[in-house]
Amino acid sequence: RGMRSVNPKAELKVIWVNSWFDPGKEREAALTLISQGADVVTHHTDSTAVVQAAEEKGVWAVGYHSDMSKYAPKMHLTAATHIWGDIYIKAAQDVLAGKWKPMNVWGGIKDKMVKLAPINAAVPAEVKDQVGKIEKDIVAGKFHPFAGPLKDNEGKERLAAGKTMTDDAMQKMDFYVEGVQGKLPKP
Repeated sequence: RGMRSVNPKAELKVIWVNSWFDPGKEREAALTLISQGADVVTHHTDSTAVVQAAEEKGVWAVGYHSDMSKYAPKMHLTAATHIWGDIYIKAAQDVLAGKWKPMNVWGGIKDKMVKLAPINAAVPAEVKDQVGKIEKDIVAGKFHPFAGPLKDNEGKERLAAGKTMTDDAMQKMDFYVEGVQGKLPKP
């Protein structure tokens, strides 16, 4: 699964910026990873700083929240995009009708709440086909990114073979998986 399906020895480094939106820190983190030899960078923050830094340095980038290809036209591989408009409309309608109740909302590709931005033209067709097949398998319930066996980055089994991590377990996940360097910061 993931990066290790392409390169079984791949390692992922994480730099925490401790903010959803701090373009300066995001850029600095990206440039640090690039200077350490990262060949792909990504982020879970709200600015375009990471993909812009990648474009400047000629390093691949995966965007987050929206298609960021206009900020990195050569180096933007794709992005996980979030389509939350329908959720917000329903919540607003429920508030107006006096029916709204607080709840967690989990959705993904199958629910049309997440989709991939267009894949960079430099990506080979067979790779795009593999990505398309995995997307279809996710929708059909044949593939789950958090299916066992799953080990943490210290080699401890966290999910047995044949099991799939529940939404509740994902919310409480307090470890990095194999291939991710370091430890989660303490709250």
